[in-house]
This record gives sequence, C-alpha cells and structure tokens, in this order.
Amino acid sequence: MSSLRRSLQNNRQTLKKTASYYLIHITVAAMVAYAVTGNLIASLTLSLLEPTVQAFAFFFHEKAWQRWNARSAAVPAEAQAA
Repeated sequence: MSSLRRSLQNNRQTLKKTASYYLIHITVAAMVAYAVTGNLIASLTLSLLEPTVQAFAFFFHEKAWQRWNARSAAVPAEAQAA
C-alpha cells in the first residue's frame, strides 16, 4: 500500500472532521462576506480562500493535539513503571 493511501486510511476520522468543518466554514464565511460586501463574487472568493487555508491548518492542528494527547497518556504510564 502506498504511503499516501496508508496515511489516508490512518487519518480517515480527522479528514472527515476537516471536511465537515470546511463546509460549515465556507457557508458561514460566504454569508458574512456577502453581508459586509454586498457583492456575490467577492463573497464567494473570500469564502473559498480563507476556509481552504483554515482547513489545512485545522488538520495539522488536530494531528498535533493527537500527538500531545498520546505523549500525555504515555508519561503517567512511564512514571508508574519507574
């Protein structure tokens, strides 16, 4: 199995959360941008650009939290073994 395919399998839950967050963020951003600008094209452009960047940031943020939680869980186990 390729490393990309394995990574997709290993991160399926995080990718699903990222996708749902992305859709909600686009919807909210489009409504806010339209309310501020009154321009449909500008609101669509803004609502696609910013959430796309945020979706990538969210994915890596979620992965960092998973690593942190795994390390936090490992520390008490190591302390008990000592």
